[in-house]
Amino acid sequence: MNLLPRDRFLLWIAQGFWAGRVPVAPGTAGSLVGIVWMLLLAWPGNAVLYIVGILLSIPISVYTSARAEKLLGKTDPGSVVIDEIIALPIAGLALIFIPAPGNGGGSMFSFQMLSAGELLSHHALGLGMVFLLFRFFDVLKPWPIGVSQKLPGGWGITIDDILAAAYVNIVMAVWLAFLR
Repeated sequence: MNLLPRDRFLLWIAQGFWAGRVPVAPGTAGSLVGIVWMLLLAWPGNAVLYIVGILLSIPISVYTSARAEKLLGKTDPGSVVIDEIIALPIAGLALIFIPAPGNGGGSMFSFQMLSAGELLSHHALGLGMVFLLFRFFDVLKPWPIGVSQKLPGGWGITIDDILAAAYVNIVMAVWLAFLR
């Protein structure tokens, strides 16, 4: 395939910096890169930076996914894993934003953010659960995840993973509430 440098760059992003080119389970490889993206966003422990990173990555996923479909001549190519990458920080929201101490465990709207160091040192099990639950929901595609894939272009590729991340947050929130 003879591509312009710009198209090669967009394909490189859409394929998760080539993680999507692994011959077996490219979605899992992309999800591992997504864990790295989540940890990079969480590294400084700044909630605004974390949320802005999520919000900026969504249109990047939509655009590069749509472009990759055209360049590869396939609908929702398996090698396109930017959607998994950008969805993992969303899947980790319930783990990363914990109720703030005080007021009997924190009010409904009082949260503190865990840094990447805290996640790795004290919440590795939770990170593993986020990863496994995300893969579970991304593969199983319960309603409305499967239906959302019918959205046009990069939206269908990206939204199904965002919805899978929402399912992960529901399960994680219940699990974390049970632990508290």
